[in-house]
Amino acid sequence: MAMHLRTGAEGEQAACHWLEQRGYRIEARNWRHGRLEVDIVARHGRTLVIVEVKTRRSDRYDGPADAVGPAKQRNLYRAAEAYLDALGEDIAVRFDIITVWMDGAAPRIEHLEDAFYPTPDEETDEGPAPWPTR
Repeated sequence: MAMHLRTGAEGEQAACHWLEQRGYRIEARNWRHGRLEVDIVARHGRTLVIVEVKTRRSDRYDGPADAVGPAKQRNLYRAAEAYLDALGEDIAVRFDIITVWMDGAAPRIEHLEDAFYPTPDEETDEGPAPWPTR
C-alpha cells in the first residue's frame, strides 16, 4: 500500500477511535456513492455527523483542514444527501473535520465541529440543505 494511503487509513482509524471514546457511534467508514466518498459517518445523539479526516505526517504545510475547500464541501454535501436518501430518516446533519497529525508516538487530533455549513451549489444554484441542521 502506498505511503499516503497508509497514512490516511491510520488517520481515519485514529479518528474513529477518538470519536467512539467521546460517545459517537460510527455508522460507516469510507461510504461511497458513485464517485463521492465520506470518510466517516457517525451519530452523536440525534445528529448525523459527516466527518472528513485529514491526516499528515508533519505540520510543515498548511493545516489539513485547509484542504477542505468549496469543491470538497459540495461533494460532502452531495454525499450526505445520498446517504440520507438511502437512510430514509429525517435527522439533523452536521459537517465536521478531524485533523490527525501522525508525527509522534501518538497521533494528535483536533476536532472541528460544524466546520462548514451547506451553501447553495454554484453549478445548480440549489439552496441550502434539505434537512435540519443543529
